[in-house]
Amino acid sequence: MDDFIAARSQMALSLGFHIIFSCIGMVMPFFMAVAHYYYLKTDNIVYKNITKAWSKGVAIFFATGAVSGTVLSFELGLLWPKFMEHAGPIFGMPFSLEGTAFFIEAIALGFFLYGWDRFNKWFHWITGVVVGVSGLASGILVVAANAWMNSPAGFDFVNGEYLNVDPMKAMFNDAWFSQSLHMCIAAFAATGFAVAGVHALMIVRRQNVYFHTKSFTIAAIFGCAAALIQPLSGDISAKDVAKRQPAKLAAMEAHFHTEKAAGLVVGGIPDEKAKDVNFGVKIPGLLSFMAHGDFNSEVTGLDKFPEENQPPVAITHYAFQIMVGLGMAMMGIAFLYFLALFKKKKWLQSDWLLKLFVAATPLGFIAVEAGWTVTEVGRQPWIIYNVMRTADAVTPMPGISYSFYMFTAMYVSLGMIVTFMLYRQIKMVDKLYDLPTGAKH
Repeated sequence: MDDFIAARSQMALSLGFHIIFSCIGMVMPFFMAVAHYYYLKTDNIVYKNITKAWSKGVAIFFATGAVSGTVLSFELGLLWPKFMEHAGPIFGMPFSLEGTAFFIEAIALGFFLYGWDRFNKWFHWITGVVVGVSGLASGILVVAANAWMNSPAGFDFVNGEYLNVDPMKAMFNDAWFSQSLHMCIAAFAATGFAVAGVHALMIVRRQNVYFHTKSFTIAAIFGCAAALIQPLSGDISAKDVAKRQPAKLAAMEAHFHTEKAAGLVVGGIPDEKAKDVNFGVKIPGLLSFMAHGDFNSEVTGLDKFPEENQPPVAITHYAFQIMVGLGMAMMGIAFLYFLALFKKKKWLQSDWLLKLFVAATPLGFIAVEAGWTVTEVGRQPWIIYNVMRTADAVTPMPGISYSFYMFTAMYVSLGMIVTFMLYRQIKMVDKLYDLPTGAKH
């Protein structure tokens, strides 16, 4: 493995792990706050138990997210020094503000975890809400920095120099809103389905049913609502990418030839040499409509770009298909759940519906990983779109492959430790908070 591929692989590995921790850290506090609110309004002890159980999970993911996020910040400077030399002064504002949001989140989490029976009950609840709001703000700010890489703004690039820097324009670039919206909704969907899936498994096993049923309902409503809303943000993102990064859109759809009334390819195996897609199903005109709102509009293909400026088609296309496919599956489950909630209440007691959620536990996070693959691989060969190539930003330091192997071992170990801690936490929950059905005090 050469050093360039090793550097990219290490960054991808670090991001792949961190994004799971950050998504859960962004979203779980809101679940926690809802359960806490129900406890304060109803005095039902099960909601207090749910809040305490979830707060311990939040603490675990906050700690691991903080460590993995810190590693990422060091990796930006160590692996991509040329990038940080020029980009740091331009897009440093969202990172500095993210640090502020992180500190607020840490302080509020400390207040919440140790504030039981010490603070006014509503002030205590507010500290939990602050954990969620600051975590969400932290995620949005990081995504805004990534969006700048896809849509550079806030500077003039003249003769290889970055002049007239405007950090505010850089932070609020053309891509920040669509990317942040899509990422936040994806985090709610992924975390909601994952948490609901774990509680659904416990219900199917008939373990502490009352506790897990209440927990499942909160998580499922969040996750299913997000899954149904997600296509709207996806449409906004698709139109935005078609406008700003037509090469990325072409790679996502394996759209090799510029044409009007372009068809949307479902599935398929791209053949980059023959410039064609094998075994795919093409829906006439739909790509044109999704990209430009007109079934007859022209969609730019990869043939409009020099080969050295084209993203890797196969990886981008497969990742996009996985993201969309899993998103559609989650939408289907969400539709069934809301149908059960409002019309077919008997379904809520059925194992088949719960087992659907159990099967869907990892789908959201797989979709999130696939979506980030589309975002990052689809931007290649640029680290700053149309300004700086990724190959020009990498460190000249040798031996990066050894660093990659070391970090791989470290993250695998971290993943195993977190999994063990969560497994133990779930077991402890059933021992500590096992209440008979209908119990309130």
